[in-house]
Amino acid sequence: MTGSAPARTRPTAAAIVLALVLDIALVVAFAATGRASHDSDIWSGLWQTSWPFLAGLGLGWLVTLGWRAPAAPVRTGLGVWAVTVAGGMMLRLATGQGTALPFIIVASVTLLVALVGWRLIAALVRRLRRG
Repeated sequence: MTGSAPARTRPTAAAIVLALVLDIALVVAFAATGRASHDSDIWSGLWQTSWPFLAGLGLGWLVTLGWRAPAAPVRTGLGVWAVTVAGGMMLRLATGQGTALPFIIVASVTLLVALVGWRLIAALVRRLRRG
């Protein structure tokens, strides 16, 4: 059939795990960087800072069905980012952690660059490899 779109292949289990591990690492790096920028002991409070966003990340993967297209910048990346930030902030609020407007802005921008950014780079690499 002329002009038809190429068939989409299902992501491998390794690709799904790699994407999820990368997302987790980026969320933890965000939390560690935040703790370090406030002269806090990174390791002693890393879990307390990370867990709300990690829970939001997990929910984001569920909501977007992220395993179906783990590296898709729009389909998965934007949804995962939005749920990670919203869920993380709601959990922080519910547990008495800070949710000041400057923190919300910094977290939103940083996690957007991280969670969508790597997917944009991967999409660009895929496109360049196809020629």
